[in-house]
Amino acid sequence: MDRITRGQRSRNMARVGSKNTQPEMIVRRALFARGFRYRLHRKDLPGRPDIVLPRYRVSVFVHGCFWHGHSCPRGRRPSSNVDFWQEKIERNMARDRQAVADIEAAGWTARVIWQCRLADGIAELVDLLQRRKTELAAGSIVSAR
Repeated sequence: MDRITRGQRSRNMARVGSKNTQPEMIVRRALFARGFRYRLHRKDLPGRPDIVLPRYRVSVFVHGCFWHGHSCPRGRRPSSNVDFWQEKIERNMARDRQAVADIEAAGWTARVIWQCRLADGIAELVDLLQRRKTELAAGSIVSAR
């Protein structure tokens, strides 16, 4: 049984944003603090990645565990209206897989950072970007600029 009315729940869920979420802002601040510059929500890339680093040809999706079906406690599905949520989250997961595949097919590196693993995801992303930065300086890869 829900603690709030159906109308209140609907209004709450409708207010959930898809851009500039708190986990996304944490990743963006961490990258900027380390000197990495990026673009946001590029419409010309599949899936509109949350963060795009064109110089390194890296795109980043910052996923909320609930909305994208992560297998962690935050990703637990509601016990009411089960069929609706099952279908919705499965569609989100399929769309996510397709977006990553399409970006990688276009020659970009795609990374997914989960809300529950922000610190680890940021560390792995920064390591990747540092390697790419070194490769660029050595001339072994070509920038997307």
